[in-house]
Amino acid sequence: MKSMESAVKTIIEEIGEDPERQGLQQTPFRVAKMYREVTKGYHQDPLKLINGAIFDVKYDEMVVVANIEYYSLCEHHLLPFFGVAHVGYIPNGKVVGLSKIPRLVDMFANRLQIQEVMTQQIADTLNQALKPDGVGVVVEGKHICTMMRGVQKDQAKMITSAMLGSFRDDEKTRAEFLSLIRSKRVNEF
Repeated sequence: MKSMESAVKTIIEEIGEDPERQGLQQTPFRVAKMYREVTKGYHQDPLKLINGAIFDVKYDEMVVVANIEYYSLCEHHLLPFFGVAHVGYIPNGKVVGLSKIPRLVDMFANRLQIQEVMTQQIADTLNQALKPDGVGVVVEGKHICTMMRGVQKDQAKMITSAMLGSFRDDEKTRAEFLSLIRSKRVNEF
């Protein structure tokens, strides 16, 4: 942690500030602590995260967890991006405990990321763990790197998707999933 604190102190000096100024004295420590917290996903195994909560069921209709908030750091600028993830799957004899899906989203969000990769990682992990008939993931994000630097477009929203199995192969399944996550009920709940 000391080397990270030293790096933050160097950044403060390089931008022309005095790291010994009262308001900045503890900043290197706080920033180092913050980075450890918001990148804790590197220390979690996704399959171990959900394996304790996989249950045998006779249910073969779509399961959707919508509007899962997430916060991540862009790997290109180390600036935040944030939004919601919508995750759906069609069980093939197994379901996962409800809380595990938001935990999975958080785990991948708590890494240096790009939204496209995070979306695919969530889908691939659920597919590997549950072997369902299909998985669909849609992630919406607002990126601070686009909002406050570069093009400076604060209303731009990025939407990514990963569709596997029946969500990719069956147009009706895909349409049902997209309809459910767009529904007024989900967005006003």
